[in-house]
Amino acid sequence: MSSSGQSFDSEQFKAQQRQMWDNVAKGWQAWWETFERGAQKVSDKLVELAEIKPGDRVLDIATGIGEPAVTAARRVRPKGKVVATDISPQMIAIAKSRAELLGLDSVMEFREIDAEKLDFPKSTFNAVLSRWGLMFLPNLPMALTAIRQLLIPDGRFGAAVWPAPTKVPMLDLPMSTVRKQINAPTPTPGTPGPFALADVEALKRSFAQAGFKDVRAQTLNITFSFDSPDSFTKFHQQIAAPIQAMLVNQTEERKNQVWNSVTEAVGSYADSHGRVNLDNEVTVITSKN
Repeated sequence: MSSSGQSFDSEQFKAQQRQMWDNVAKGWQAWWETFERGAQKVSDKLVELAEIKPGDRVLDIATGIGEPAVTAARRVRPKGKVVATDISPQMIAIAKSRAELLGLDSVMEFREIDAEKLDFPKSTFNAVLSRWGLMFLPNLPMALTAIRQLLIPDGRFGAAVWPAPTKVPMLDLPMSTVRKQINAPTPTPGTPGPFALADVEALKRSFAQAGFKDVRAQTLNITFSFDSPDSFTKFHQQIAAPIQAMLVNQTEERKNQVWNSVTEAVGSYADSHGRVNLDNEVTVITSKN
C-alpha cells in the first residue's frame, strides 16, 4: 500500500520503469533510426511550438534516446543549453552518444533524474519539452506544477502523448495481441502507461489546474515503416519495455508463440512489397507559464 492508501506504489513503479528501460536500451541503440524516421516529425513540432531559439535554455523530460533534446540543441546553439533528463541511466547513455556523434555535446547536459523530483532552480528554463514521457508519471498534477515553476515568465511547455489505442496501431497492435494471447488484464484506469493521457480534454484541464495559460492541443499524423512484418516484431521484441514486462513470467517457448501472433497480426498492414506502414495519431499539447 502506498502512503495515500491506494494499492498503487509509485516508488516501486518507478523502480520497475528504470529497470525496464535499462533492459531495452541495447534494443533502442539498434533501432532508434528506424523509430525516428517516423517520430522526428513530433520533435520538430514540439521545438517549433515552444518557439525555441538560439541562446535558450531548454529542459527535456524523459528524453529516452535524446529526443526532442537533440532537435532542440540544434536550435539553441551555440550559446544555449539543453538539459536532457531520464530515469534510465542506460537510455541517457544512448542520448549522450548521439549528441557526441552529432557534435552537439557542448550545448547539452545529461542527467539521470526522476521526472517528479526535478531539482533545478525556479525560473531556469525558456522552454520545457517532453515527448511520450508524461504518461508514465504517477503524480501528473504534482509534476506539472513543478515543471511550471522551472519556467521563466511566459516560458513554454510542450509535450506529446498518445491518444486512444485505436489511433496508435504502432503500439496497440502488439500490446493488444500480446494481452489477448496471455489473457493479461487491461490496465487499471488512472494508472501510468502508454495511453494513460488519451483523454485530451482531461489533460488540458490538468495543465490549466497547474497554472498554465494558453493551453492548446493539436493532432499530428505520423507513419512508422518497417521492411516486413518480421522486422516490426523484432523491433518490439527488443525495444518495447511495457510488452517485455507483460511477458516476464512466460516460458521462452510461449514468448515465441506470442511474438509469432504479433507477426501474423501486423501482416494485414503489409503492402504488395511486404513493407509495413502504420499510420498513427499523436496529441501535441502546448502551454505558457
